[in-house]
Amino acid sequence: MKLNDIFSGNYDAAEWEAKGYELPKFDIKAIREKTAKEPTWVHFGGGNIFRAFPAAILNDALNTGKYDRGVIVAETFDFEVIDKAYAPYNNLSLCVNLCSDGSIEKKVIASVTEALKADPQFEDWNRLVEIFKNPSLQMISFTITEKGYSYNDADLARGLKPVFAMGKVCALLLERFNAGQLPLTVQSMDNCSHNGDKVKAGVFAYAERWVADGLVPTAFLDYLKDEKKITFPWSMIDKITPRPHEKVKEMLAADSFEDNNYIETEKHTFTAPFVNAEEVQYLVIEDNYTNGRPPLDLGGALYTTRETVDKVETMKVTTCLNPLHTAMSIYGCMLDYTLISAEMADEDLRPFIQKIGYIEAMPVVTDPGVLNPYEFIGAVINRRLPNPFMPDAPQRIACDTSQKLPIRFGETIKKYIARNLDMENLVLIPLTLAGYARYLKGLKDDLTPFEPSPDPMLAELQAIVAPLEIGKPDQDWSPLRQLYSRKDVFGLDLYEAGLGEQIEGYVRELYAGPGAVRQTLHKYVSAR
Repeated sequence: MKLNDIFSGNYDAAEWEAKGYELPKFDIKAIREKTAKEPTWVHFGGGNIFRAFPAAILNDALNTGKYDRGVIVAETFDFEVIDKAYAPYNNLSLCVNLCSDGSIEKKVIASVTEALKADPQFEDWNRLVEIFKNPSLQMISFTITEKGYSYNDADLARGLKPVFAMGKVCALLLERFNAGQLPLTVQSMDNCSHNGDKVKAGVFAYAERWVADGLVPTAFLDYLKDEKKITFPWSMIDKITPRPHEKVKEMLAADSFEDNNYIETEKHTFTAPFVNAEEVQYLVIEDNYTNGRPPLDLGGALYTTRETVDKVETMKVTTCLNPLHTAMSIYGCMLDYTLISAEMADEDLRPFIQKIGYIEAMPVVTDPGVLNPYEFIGAVINRRLPNPFMPDAPQRIACDTSQKLPIRFGETIKKYIARNLDMENLVLIPLTLAGYARYLKGLKDDLTPFEPSPDPMLAELQAIVAPLEIGKPDQDWSPLRQLYSRKDVFGLDLYEAGLGEQIEGYVRELYAGPGAVRQTLHKYVSAR
């Protein structure tokens, strides 16, 4: 059983389907021919998230029979991905959804019609220029990570031969401008807030520099800024896509699926002919297109307003996912956990995050309307976090905690104050913040050391709690006021918010001695 058998048509569909593989329901070659002549969508970034999500929902749309164009992928960073993960398999891949009950769902993805290296050193660049000049092109999109939108003075100074992704995209937009100022939508699908503004800032930086240097006419910048021609919508994407999993490789081999080899490039991209991802997924997109769009809603994407996209992001980041992650990571590190899924079997940690979400954060949740906050958080607690396939660790999530606390908890506290809600309803959120002072000591609950995760403020904040000793009740606790009055760390002065003394009390209990973290956590979670 090989992917190329499906492309050639030389396969037994009944055998594949009997083993649980969902096969394309459309004519792969006909879709490729149509897309080659009249392309509608180019996606930059050929990594695992693209194949597991945007390409997969387009595949679902094609399976309905209501659409007839695929997606062309362009790789800007690691060209070896094209040579090793796309070309040998005729651009087909296998998407394996990892279910929380330990089972897997297998789907052959055939929506990618071309895979191109997005750099002028390759012949593929001429094909990209041809595509960008085609009036049929509706959308370009990105999953290149937040770093992919960066630029610097050195690259801006390279003129019309930039190296960074945003410079290359700007050069291709210049080709579209020269072809008659054709309309296009530039759509980020990266997991970062207000992502459309990030791609816009990158593109504008190059265009403005090129105009200033006399390399392009001012009309090019006007074209990019004309929202009847070019738009940069926001989106919210959410789907965890880890590296190819050894257990998945074994399960596929047991099926006699032969394309189960690992691929590691020289740039240390980890991929495979298959991509594995969690079963739960969300893609909410601002519906602001200038030349039509592929109907990704046929595959489950939600199209809505910019305001609603922002509300979905706020719901996720301040209530339904990210705060729970941080609470688990702080206490998980101290309780010697190395897997989030294992934490979800803990008799204190699971109810800890459940009660933070449902009891304390939910009264001020931003309800976006298109997604139900209760259903979202239910999926997080019951399907996403317990998923045994997800190798996520509290140590990874604890990275940069000082940068996350103002949004993940500070915003909730501010809303309680602004709405004049009962602050006595806040118990476990203050306990989370108290846990941070204990976490900064770098000692587990049994007082053996652990290394706190990287954080730009780690040394500074550790210095504040350095005078405090575990197991010494009668000591000078004044460093805590220095910590919890820091608006830059918590988003507000927690004493002014009326929570400082309450948090101090929790910290004293957490510092009582070995076992005090578990004891204190159990005490307050059980009482809640």
